Amino acid sequence: MYLLGAASVSGTILLKKSRPRKQRRKLVPRFLRAIVDLRQSGLAQLVTLGDTLHSWSAEIARMWRFTRSNGITEGFHNKMETISRQAYGFRNFENYRQRVQVLCS
Repeated sequence: MYLLGAASVSGTILLKKSRPRKQRRKLVPRFLRAIVDLRQSGLAQLVTLGDTLHSWSAEIARMWRFTRSNGITEGFHNKMETISRQAYGFRNFENYRQRVQVLCS
């Protein structure tokens, strides 16, 4: 039962990104302990989960450290890709640029 608690703790901690920095710092040792517990559990699925979380630990730390996301940039990129697909190549770049400015402003 404790091992399932480690899996639950790791999942719960990952969802607490919106907490203030001081609270997030307190969660890091719990998260690292949960990863160690998962990797030493002996159950194949939990060991795999622990290995995956361990291999992504740098990315997870960055997620907690930087609270910004690139969602706006990804949204603009998606709009530009949609414009390109719909137009299938404008005759000149100026028309494409104007369409992007109109739709992304």
